[in-house]
Amino acid sequence: MHIAQGVLKAINVNKMIASGCRVKIWIADWFAQLNNKMGGDLEKIEIVGKYFIEIWRSIGMDLDSGKVEFLWSSKEINARSHEYWPRVTDIVTKNKLPRIVRCSQIMGRTDQDELTSAQIFYPIMQCADIFFLQADICQLGMDQRKVNVLAREYCDDIKKKNKPIILSHHMLPGLQQGQEKMSKSNRSSSIFMEDEEAEVNTKIENAYCPPEKVEGNPCLEYVQYLILPWFHEFTVECSEKNGGNMTFTDFKDLSAAYAKGEVCPGDLKPSLAKALNKILEPVRSHFKNNEAAKQILQSVKMAIKAPEQLVADEVKEMSIADEVKSVPVVDSQLASCSSQSILLSLDERYKLLRGIAEECIQDDELKNLLANKAEPICYDGFEPSGRMHIAQGILKAINVNKMTTSGCRVKIWIADWFAQLNNKMGGDLKKIETVGKYFIEIWRSVGMNLNSGKVEFLWSAKEINARSHEYWPCVMDIAMKNKLPRIIRCSEIMGRTDQEELAAQIFYPCMQCADIFLLEADICQMGMDQREVNILAREYCDDIKKKNKPIILSHHMLPGLQQGQEKMSTSDPSSSIFMDDEEAIVNTKIKKAYCPPKEVEGNPCLEYLKYLIFPWFHEFTVERSEKNGGNKNFTDFEDLSVAYAKGDVHPGDLKPSLAKALNQILEPVRSHFKNDKAAKQLLQSVKNYKVTR
Repeated sequence: MHIAQGVLKAINVNKMIASGCRVKIWIADWFAQLNNKMGGDLEKIEIVGKYFIEIWRSIGMDLDSGKVEFLWSSKEINARSHEYWPRVTDIVTKNKLPRIVRCSQIMGRTDQDELTSAQIFYPIMQCADIFFLQADICQLGMDQRKVNVLAREYCDDIKKKNKPIILSHHMLPGLQQGQEKMSKSNRSSSIFMEDEEAEVNTKIENAYCPPEKVEGNPCLEYVQYLILPWFHEFTVECSEKNGGNMTFTDFKDLSAAYAKGEVCPGDLKPSLAKALNKILEPVRSHFKNNEAAKQILQSVKMAIKAPEQLVADEVKEMSIADEVKSVPVVDSQLASCSSQSILLSLDERYKLLRGIAEECIQDDELKNLLANKAEPICYDGFEPSGRMHIAQGILKAINVNKMTTSGCRVKIWIADWFAQLNNKMGGDLKKIETVGKYFIEIWRSVGMNLNSGKVEFLWSAKEINARSHEYWPCVMDIAMKNKLPRIIRCSEIMGRTDQEELAAQIFYPCMQCADIFLLEADICQMGMDQREVNILAREYCDDIKKKNKPIILSHHMLPGLQQGQEKMSTSDPSSSIFMDDEEAIVNTKIKKAYCPPKEVEGNPCLEYLKYLIFPWFHEFTVERSEKNGGNKNFTDFEDLSVAYAKGDVHPGDLKPSLAKALNQILEPVRSHFKNDKAAKQLLQSVKNYKVTR
């Protein structure tokens, strides 16, 4: 701890107490971890935090007044995570990335490409702290000003009248010329609270202190901001030959005398060193004579200069733990699988799962997983939005049923918090929850195998709040280990590429990556648009030396109905068939769909057949008049695509047959929401929102 943190904070805290304030001192251990202090080791950070408190106690901070409270951020946030993290997510949704990057100065970084994602989290969390602590006044250094201003701007966003008042204290410079502030990494730039008397004398003797120059003179600043507030006077000791001692009670008088040459550096410096040593002597005495304080200091020295053997032991322990986690499940556990999956051979289970994916990373890992784990955990998820299109409805039902049939357990992550981050349903969490329940009801009615006991729906907001002590450290660790450009590449999953719009989207990939580990997923089964985040999870396994990486099964993204629409969009009704579309609407949409004769590539009607109709019915009949050759039945998509390319099947026959098949799948859904009272009420609630995103 340097004297700006030690002496200046003690002065300011005592002034706040004397003025009738209660002071909450936030021990930002999680933030220190984010900023990679003490190597990001939370236990070492806690040791240093206790050491700092002991310094303030010994220097004279009024800790016996009952008006000073030290709060550990990690403990407070975990205890009240249901309050804290919604505030963080609300702040992040209301700010664009450039605004947050401007705050990165508080972490000493200015180059955006060199920022880790953690440095985007940091200002947002610090802003949330202010509201979490119900602070009326923010008393921090000028280097924290931008975050405090962010808090005041946020008050405008949420229509909060009483904004936190900002008291930004002066930043003491380093001792050498041009050093704007003290640096812990450059010991010559700072006086530290544990410096011995001789060290203080040497540092002040070597300090920059040009004669007759007041501006930019660190020695004079230390007198102004430390010595005079502490002693209320400062004596420059001079020989009788040089006029004798001079005592100043006002800095203006001292600076005027120095500017005129009446006080020279040769007299100022030793007098300053003497005054500083007088302030620091109780600290030295406390840590030499108090046994508890001595032990804390020794622990800090050990934490800062950890022996190489300790590091080697940690690596060894981590390696052993990883090996234990990697031990294959014994064959006898296969008995826990459902009778249906037991009847399938290993190869059949593999083919069933592999058939879901357009891409598998990695095939050999998937085979090994099925051979060695009884019930692999498959991770799937969705963001509740206004309506569900058939890619979400039918395709997900097909894939989930394949996963359960192959012996997997499926955890479907209802990303209500993520939907809020992405401003779905106007960011209203209650509406999002209603839509989530509506989606589940659709899957139930369309035939997703929810009675197998192998499908579990998990609400992200509830799960994260219940296990915040596991979840958020993982999110932050992922953020620490990835530079901002890497996370920005993942922003595509939110449909955004403009960096001006990406503040919330920096949180999103880090959180989605953490979901995979929170759910202990063996397999990530999602669309190709989620591929970047799933790969991020595999890369993170390399960072943490985790052997068993999540296997990625990325399914095909169904295109929109019109030419050039790469995927369905809930915001463009003409691009999609929705699960609640009536028969006539489905017929009209398919009739108007892009379906060029003899063209297979880029033909949405054929893609719907390949990925929906054939997996559902295992056959498809093109109904034709006798004049055109009569009905033609296909049990294989390849045969159909060859016939279509030759002109043997015409769009005029294909389209109504496709519409008929889709309506056949959707009819149980319509019937359920017309005849089931609870389902009808749920549907009406969703319609009342009148929101498509």
